[in-house]
Amino acid sequence: MPVLRDKANGDAAIGPLHHGAFDGAGLGLQEGSGAGSVGDGRLVSRVQLAPGSTLAVEQFFPADGLLPAGDVRGAGRFFLEVVKLVVQPLICQPLAGLFHRGAVGDAVNVNTCTGSHVRDDVMLCWVTIAALMQSTTFSTLAQWLEHCERIHPENISLGLERVREVAQRLQLTMPCPVITVAGTNGKGSTCAMLEAVALQAGYRPGVYTSPHLVHFQERCRVHGEIVAPEDLLPHFAAVEAARLQGEEVLLTYFEFTTLAILRLLSQAKLDLAILEVGLGGRLDATNIIDADCAIITSVDVDHTAFLGSDRETIGREKAGIMRPDRPVVVSDPVPPQSVIDHARAIGADLWRFGEDFNYNGDPQQWAWAGRGRRYAGLSYPALRGANQLVNAAGVLAAFEALRDKVPVTAQAVRTGLAMVELPGRFQVLPGEPVLVLDVAHNPHSVAALAANLGSMGGAFPVTHAVFGAMADKDLAPMFTTISPLIDRWYFTDLPIARAAKALDLQQQWRSLEKNAAPEGAQPPDVVQPIVPSAGVRLSVHRNKQAQTPEALVVAAQKFSQVFAQPEQALQAALAAAGPADRIIVFGSFHTVGEVVKDGPPRLHAKHLG
Repeated sequence: MPVLRDKANGDAAIGPLHHGAFDGAGLGLQEGSGAGSVGDGRLVSRVQLAPGSTLAVEQFFPADGLLPAGDVRGAGRFFLEVVKLVVQPLICQPLAGLFHRGAVGDAVNVNTCTGSHVRDDVMLCWVTIAALMQSTTFSTLAQWLEHCERIHPENISLGLERVREVAQRLQLTMPCPVITVAGTNGKGSTCAMLEAVALQAGYRPGVYTSPHLVHFQERCRVHGEIVAPEDLLPHFAAVEAARLQGEEVLLTYFEFTTLAILRLLSQAKLDLAILEVGLGGRLDATNIIDADCAIITSVDVDHTAFLGSDRETIGREKAGIMRPDRPVVVSDPVPPQSVIDHARAIGADLWRFGEDFNYNGDPQQWAWAGRGRRYAGLSYPALRGANQLVNAAGVLAAFEALRDKVPVTAQAVRTGLAMVELPGRFQVLPGEPVLVLDVAHNPHSVAALAANLGSMGGAFPVTHAVFGAMADKDLAPMFTTISPLIDRWYFTDLPIARAAKALDLQQQWRSLEKNAAPEGAQPPDVVQPIVPSAGVRLSVHRNKQAQTPEALVVAAQKFSQVFAQPEQALQAALAAAGPADRIIVFGSFHTVGEVVKDGPPRLHAKHLG
């Protein structure tokens, strides 16, 4: 690669029909309009800055080249200077290469340079002015997201200093009531119910939730609709400009994208903003916004490396979203004492399940009662699962606590809860076999999934499970809880570095499952009746050899396989399943997201006979 030793020769000829790197117009404007130069003292790595003065354009280098210290850590870009006033003169000479053998003279001791443009003389430049001017922004959401991944050296770096600094530069405020939702599980469902009721009440709500199942833009909804990717672009550009204003601020992927979405929501003329905490609460990027009402859905052990190893410690982190003299709804029926203590210590208006609000129900309907209002004869929420009643109760408490700011009618409550939708939360898709999608990925949510599976009713001859998870999850209690309900496992790798390998998942399951089939054993075939009797309901059975004592032992065994992708695992499960079976796809958001990326699948197993 090029090595810069001496001063670049700005007057050197670049070639036929080309200007010099610094012609009269560019150099003259640069001298009077310089900004943001990087001094030699801040540069590290193998080479030194050759020119003695600042340059008039932005220059990109490879990550292992000449970079400021901060960009070396973040594998980001190195810019010498951006001067807006020289853009117009320079775009008239789009082939003016900056670091080019002809332009830098004796500063470069190489024959060719790698770069982005082939000149007329077939010599490669590092950059051209034209490419450079286009590189200061990105034209697609995918490009912005790739950029966000490179800025900060860590995926997760909790703390509000960086994100608050950039928010202040953006002058970011939320000009409407805000509900912030924290909790180990139930956050997404709670946000969806809040949104559904607000929509039915005639409001214009905005929602920020994470992570997404398939597309990043799923994280932001305005008036019930997912925003278009192009609508996010100016807000990503604004965050980038703000973080580079003055001293550069290194933001994580989550911090950068959170700021961009918060800025969009702040300008969307909302009646209500609903924010889902990403991790914890106290140090989460969403906590730069003061919530008019906080909701803590549940507290259980998860993300222990960042939040602590017990419920009391984790509860203190989640309690950080509370604000003095403002309501906080705690829907966890048995919350950690740390949550209650913090609410009392700061003088928050504590709404506690079982004391300030409650619910009861029968198989047909349920009722809710709060401090000053009751709802009777409610239909069960459209989101399935017994745990959704706890979430719905917290939602109604939040609206009651904000009745002076966001009043809702009983009809809005009834209709909203009846119409709410949220993919991947005990989502049962009809077909043969039945398909259940659930993003349960920690012991608490897997226990809820097991309870919901147990209440499905019907006789499922075989239950197949496609499972993938992150490597930091507490797998043992998850397997112990749900394995009695699963007959065949299909473990899968996931397209993310933090994911556990399918083989590791299988090995841990085998260490806990006493009925695990020997390694390499093949499951028994499904019987195909020759002539089914008229009027007899067909179901899947083991083959007739299962009548022997040896075969009965085999039939009791649980079989497992490993796959490179969730889609492959699902196809294998479908190939092995009978039409009366059920298939469960659960674990990480990536597990469910990969199987629904082309739309929710409708399964059709081979029929018997």
